[in-house]
Amino acid sequence: MKKLFTLVALLACFLGAKAEWVQDYKVDYSQNTGFPFYVMGYVPEWIDGVMTDFGANYSYKTDEDMQKDDALKEGDVEVGTVTTQGGVTYHKIQLASAAWHQYFIADGIPTEIDGSYTVKAMVKASEAVTVNVNMGWGWGEGQQAHSSLSVGTDWAEVECEFTGIAGTSCNLVAQPGNSTATIEWKYVIVGHNAKAQRPTTWQQWLTNDGKSIIPGAASESKYMGDAEFGAWPDWALEKNADGVNINWRGDRTGEICAWGLAMGRNAGDTGADGSLDGRARPYPADIEVDATDATGKNHVFAVHADKIEVIDDDNSIQWSNQFWIQSPQPWKEGSQIRIKFRYRAEKAAKAATQIHKEHPSDYLHWEGVGDVNFTTEWQEFDKTITFNGSQATGWSLAFNLCAESTKDAPQEANVFYFDDLSWETMVLDEGYFIAGSNPGEGLEYDLDNAIAFEDGVDPDGSACLVATVGEKNAYVSQVMISTVRGNDAAFKSNTLKPEKAITNEIEWMSYASASLAKISLPAEGIWKVYLDTEYTSVAFEMLEGKEIVKKEIKPNPTEIVIHALERDDLSDGTNQDGTPNVRENEGGTGEAWDNQFWIVANRALATGEVTKLQFKYKATKAAKSSTQCHVEPGAYKHWSAIGDVNFTDEWQDFEQTFTVPSEANEMKSIAFNLAEIKEANDYEIKDVVWKLDDDTESLINETGTENFFFKVVGGAVTQYEADPSGVSTIVVNKAGSAAIYNLAGQRVSKDYKGLVVKDGKKTVLK
Repeated sequence: MKKLFTLVALLACFLGAKAEWVQDYKVDYSQNTGFPFYVMGYVPEWIDGVMTDFGANYSYKTDEDMQKDDALKEGDVEVGTVTTQGGVTYHKIQLASAAWHQYFIADGIPTEIDGSYTVKAMVKASEAVTVNVNMGWGWGEGQQAHSSLSVGTDWAEVECEFTGIAGTSCNLVAQPGNSTATIEWKYVIVGHNAKAQRPTTWQQWLTNDGKSIIPGAASESKYMGDAEFGAWPDWALEKNADGVNINWRGDRTGEICAWGLAMGRNAGDTGADGSLDGRARPYPADIEVDATDATGKNHVFAVHADKIEVIDDDNSIQWSNQFWIQSPQPWKEGSQIRIKFRYRAEKAAKAATQIHKEHPSDYLHWEGVGDVNFTTEWQEFDKTITFNGSQATGWSLAFNLCAESTKDAPQEANVFYFDDLSWETMVLDEGYFIAGSNPGEGLEYDLDNAIAFEDGVDPDGSACLVATVGEKNAYVSQVMISTVRGNDAAFKSNTLKPEKAITNEIEWMSYASASLAKISLPAEGIWKVYLDTEYTSVAFEMLEGKEIVKKEIKPNPTEIVIHALERDDLSDGTNQDGTPNVRENEGGTGEAWDNQFWIVANRALATGEVTKLQFKYKATKAAKSSTQCHVEPGAYKHWSAIGDVNFTDEWQDFEQTFTVPSEANEMKSIAFNLAEIKEANDYEIKDVVWKLDDDTESLINETGTENFFFKVVGGAVTQYEADPSGVSTIVVNKAGSAAIYNLAGQRVSKDYKGLVVKDGKKTVLK
């Protein structure tokens, strides 16, 4: 049996190389003169090449925004204008009161599924501030990972970590929130510690059998993207009664490597009333002699974009003329594709790219290989991409040749040329493979050496595929089964997921394809796995093993007292422009999370992990506390955690099993919103236990306060420190705040006489 998990095997993974830092992305803001990303209501400004956030006391509005009746609130003042890198001008508004804000700090970061990344930023602020940062691969639930940067008042390179990335192209969004600090950014770097992968072997695709796709071609060594055959064969140009190329929706689509679309040419199918719908249909791209070739022998593919008009909506003008590099087959999820081509145009222009399905113009996904900038000189394009998520099953790369056009300002007529088109794929082992790990013992997956399933029989003697994973002194407690081997990202993207949890009994169960399916086993051991691919079912048998060790977990005895301050009247959060969305009959900016308490786990939690939370609790006044899932305290993840906790003035026992939902993958903390009531209140919590439901791990320390954090109205997130006087748990207010509180946490006027807390300090008002 292959010795996967001995120390020797672990140390001798490919080339014996240890993980090394790889820089995946860098943006140096000094290379820009204005904000280069999509604007989300706030526009950082450029001061001597430094991206500068002037804080939550400012907002930015377009000319259109300024035409609205409520563009400026009472006390708001326009103080200038700001222009982005793309030339869009925004009006800078100084606000009467701070508004929550966020903005991109990076975009188009290449990532791998299940990847872990480090973000490094050279940054400083006018006062120390914690900036929440989201790393996102989409905008739906569970499509962002969360972390935070601790920014000081001197230039320093600060870092934060992201795990559980589930996309192949990510952005970074900084969320200073209501902070009024001025934050300056010089650069952002994203990278990861990567282990050595086996050398990549690339297969260049001609057709599925590796031969020339052009009947009668002079040489079968010609690859599909070479236009040297001079002209398409008759079959490739044949049209139907409506004048539409018959291959466009036919079985031979993939045999035509280059497709074009020019508005006004090959107009479309005839409708029931005899009219045309106005949208052109793809056709085999024109093949012309390369005008820049002195010999006059080189041929290229061409699209003549002579007519550039809106088709059916304002943005449609951008894809009124298109080109496709067509694949001979769809690409499997997790496939790494290398695409190469040469390109130029009669006039400089930018083209956006997308992924389309089998038939060109059948849209699949907005993200292709990024923008391609044409010049009048030939350039070479060479990029490797991974087909994941919505890109999977894509067949072609589409170029929107009029990406810089608008309804009111279309581009000039142009001719776009392409040559030497090439799709290449990473050669992977295909079949069924299994790899194991044991997180509790520090044994990690070695996917390069995943074990191949072989022909065998199940316990009843029926034929099936069989593999054994784990060995003495290196038991496994988790496995992944995949249909490919040879690249970690591809392995993880093509896994199999059983329909239910594994038990100690041999039980056949159905499986389905899934991405990143890690199968937890009920015990550490050597496991034999049976796979019946005909009936898509799997069974597990433990040949040798032991129960997963349970631990004696003791409650943390810290008695936590949070003196929650009186909050402002409630609002319904903020509008898109950052202004308060005021609740009916209330005019404040308060929220239920203005006072908060967090229990923070020692590690990130994954979707499906079952935990148990226990503690004792009471309060001075009866009050409800809603709860949320966060990553670090203040880095919101999901609205639902353990439900509402109803405090009374008597001690109660709380105990609840909590399963991490998919929307909260990689969460670390549970937040208690202690401002559901307006009044100041004292909340007490003690004897906290947060553990895995099977008693195998305590998620917090059994002593000390390292796992407890809080904030109160006007204050910052702070680690809890027990203080017999209770004063240190009242406020950590920002200097300059107008709010004054008595020692009961109630807001008082400046005419109040006696001992108060102001600017985070005790003082006497006389």
